[in-house]
Amino acid sequence: MSDITDQVKAAKAATVSMSVLSTDVKDRALEAMAAALDSKRSIIIEENQKDLDEARDQIPKPMYKRMVVDDGKIDDMVKGIRSVKSLKDPVGETMSALEMDDGLMLYQVRCPVGMLGVVFESRPDVVPQIMSLCLKSGNCVAFKGGSEAYRTIKAIFDVLRSAAEEAGVTGSAFVLLESREDFKEILDMDEYIDLLIPRGSNSFVRYVQENTRIPVLGHAAGICHIYIDPECDQDMALRVALDSKIQYPAVCNAVENIIVDAAIAEEFVPKLVGMMKDNGVEVRADERVMSIVPDVNRASEEDWYEEYDDMIVAIGIVDSLEDAIDFINTHSSHHTEAIITNNMQRASVFTKMVDSADVFVNASTRFADGYRFGKGAEVGISTNKIHARGPMGMEGLMIYKYIIIGNGQVVKDYAGKDAKPFKHIRKDEDCPLR
Repeated sequence: MSDITDQVKAAKAATVSMSVLSTDVKDRALEAMAAALDSKRSIIIEENQKDLDEARDQIPKPMYKRMVVDDGKIDDMVKGIRSVKSLKDPVGETMSALEMDDGLMLYQVRCPVGMLGVVFESRPDVVPQIMSLCLKSGNCVAFKGGSEAYRTIKAIFDVLRSAAEEAGVTGSAFVLLESREDFKEILDMDEYIDLLIPRGSNSFVRYVQENTRIPVLGHAAGICHIYIDPECDQDMALRVALDSKIQYPAVCNAVENIIVDAAIAEEFVPKLVGMMKDNGVEVRADERVMSIVPDVNRASEEDWYEEYDDMIVAIGIVDSLEDAIDFINTHSSHHTEAIITNNMQRASVFTKMVDSADVFVNASTRFADGYRFGKGAEVGISTNKIHARGPMGMEGLMIYKYIIIGNGQVVKDYAGKDAKPFKHIRKDEDCPLR
């Protein structure tokens, strides 16, 4: 058995003690982790610079941008951990209570998933986000980050784990995998790992999904759309579209396709294209856009399915709201879409019929984020149609168990000819065994 298997096995064993850790210990550890990151920032930034120097010109530009850790990024990490600390402890929360019969109560109670594996590319800030959420939700976790950012990831991981240990959390709950062989090994650890969360490129996530028996939670791509409705405030539409593209183009919630209604295309498209080009964005367009603004690149069919993660946007024209919805549902990765309109009836149709995890009205697609959604931090963004969808905070790391509290009841009294009927009365009460 390899060393990494031993570590993951030990973390799996620690899931029981982690699941019953008191809120006081969790919050004390989270505060210690935030303070340690703040005080050790010079070490982290120094290690990050080594990674950046080595990776420069060796990896794609969007990936390189995501690697950068500066004082502002560390400030965000610290803020994120303290935000998680402020959240209510979800472990043991009663989701529902049902009086099955006199003296026979059924409770649905939240509990941790258990042992998580998180694999990610180039984003060192994943470590404090996930570790803080796992700690507050009572989960253990094994991390495998991209080798291009290994020094930075290890520095952050060591600071956080040491701080948590000093506050009373078992260090074996957190594992850092180092090599490519460790990554391949973790994909086969279905005996120990309950859930895998991959964060990275489309090809990376798909590789994980296709090479493991462990359940996978996440999204493979972020192909986000904005539909410009004819009944919109055009200044608002321009402002929202620009923010959605350039505020941080190297992430999954940046807009890739902007669809303009034909009713306002002649007036609006030149403004939109001009604004994008003035801000350094390459525009790729369909034939209808090019008939209005010729000085752009022609979009291929593949462009509408492309996650650029860069200063590139595809712009097209559709004839109606229904055509826009059909276009989006066809080309989207079901991540985040937006409509810009002053007509709330049309907005209602859009939000009901667009099949994506996040559907916004008159707001930037960049709001699709766990921290901005008030979740403290973000586990990831899921386009799966399972227990968690969209930006995931702690709810993505929680499942539930059923607890029955009785007084000697047996099933034979509720079966057969003279069966006793169930009451099945919903109750507004907490499980007394929390």
